[in-house]
Amino acid sequence: MKRNIAIITLITFLTGTVLLGNMLGLSDNGDGTWNVDYVSDGDIAGFQFDVDGAAINSASGGAAGDAGFMVSSSATTALGFSLSGATIPAGEGVMVVLGLDGVPAGLSGVIVSDPDGVDMGFTYDDGGDGWDGDACS
Repeated sequence: MKRNIAIITLITFLTGTVLLGNMLGLSDNGDGTWNVDYVSDGDIAGFQFDVDGAAINSASGGAAGDAGFMVSSSATTALGFSLSGATIPAGEGVMVVLGLDGVPAGLSGVIVSDPDGVDMGFTYDDGGDGWDGDACS
């Protein structure tokens, strides 16, 4: 019985931290826009991050747009949140689409908060470990 509990605990831990770890990634749409992909274990109430190596021309759409987030950007930083308390649902998808001048080297200064304003501990995944934006692969 103790062994079964240990196995279930291990599987739950690995599923929560490996398959659904809180991550952002970038994928090229081939037209000057880049998806900021996310995998999240909880609802997202706001985000902010810097784009390294490229200038941001625009930020819109994705799950942030679907949730009615106010999304704004400067040349280096993207920011999104809701004034109505709406959230981006837990799971995976495209958080926001960026129009970029150049090829990004990555994302830094990543802050993603839950509905209580608590940092969710998101990290940037450059895909070097095999993540392709799909938690199932």
